[in-house]
Amino acid sequence: MTNPEELLPELVTFKNVTKIFGVGPEARVAIEDVSFTVHDLPGKGELVTIVGPSGCGKSTLLRIIAGLEPHFPPTRGEAIAFGKPIVEPGADRGLVDQKYSLLPHLTVLDNIAFGLRLRGVSRSERRDRALEWAKKVGLEGSEKKYPAELSGGMQQRVSIAATLILQPRILLMDEPFGALDPKIRLRMQELLIQLWKEQESTVFFVTHAVEEALYLGDRVFRMASSPGRLVEILQVPRPDEPPESVRRKSWFAELTQELLRRLQQESPASGELPGIRA
Repeated sequence: MTNPEELLPELVTFKNVTKIFGVGPEARVAIEDVSFTVHDLPGKGELVTIVGPSGCGKSTLLRIIAGLEPHFPPTRGEAIAFGKPIVEPGADRGLVDQKYSLLPHLTVLDNIAFGLRLRGVSRSERRDRALEWAKKVGLEGSEKKYPAELSGGMQQRVSIAATLILQPRILLMDEPFGALDPKIRLRMQELLIQLWKEQESTVFFVTHAVEEALYLGDRVFRMASSPGRLVEILQVPRPDEPPESVRRKSWFAELTQELLRRLQQESPASGELPGIRA
């Protein structure tokens, strides 16, 4: 029987993608023979989390999708987005990482609106849209502040708003909450879920945190190192409660422990995670 998802358009496809940095004895294999397909799910998109040990190529995978050098192009294999080979960065793919990438001389509002300014959007329209996004990410009252006046969590909210205001079809997030304290990190997870539902875009989210990967992901890509490779793709449930509540559930604890075990042992594909609620 045909899987209904297989009939949907392919949004991102990797076909045996390998990336090697350097040549000769100095060569380092970042990822090897990585293959997967993420379909364009109508009216909702998908949130894919990517988890694995340091050095397994999580960021390389993300930056190949983004078309960013030096990770792009791959050494071997095909990287495809929207049905065509990826050849360069594009506005249809937005990247957020933990460095925030804010312009220090611009206010919160002007940072959020900066991409619209580059696109030639009128001053009044980009101001209106930036004000709307400042409100969406909880920065009302801080629009005139500069990045140096903001906490890490607030800076990350600006960075997310500045990316999502451009309405990318694919949102690439490279450990965006890694530098935040635990409480703020949980709030940002909730915010991401809320904004993702509104945008209906597809998200690739790299993280070291197993609980974060399981809470956010519709699917979890588990990677292993030396060389970086995609070991298995795991389907997980979409929580409909705040992260603090979900973490207290026995089924979530069971999922977390099993995924941790697989990561620590770098075990081969082991099938569905246990404890998934009906």
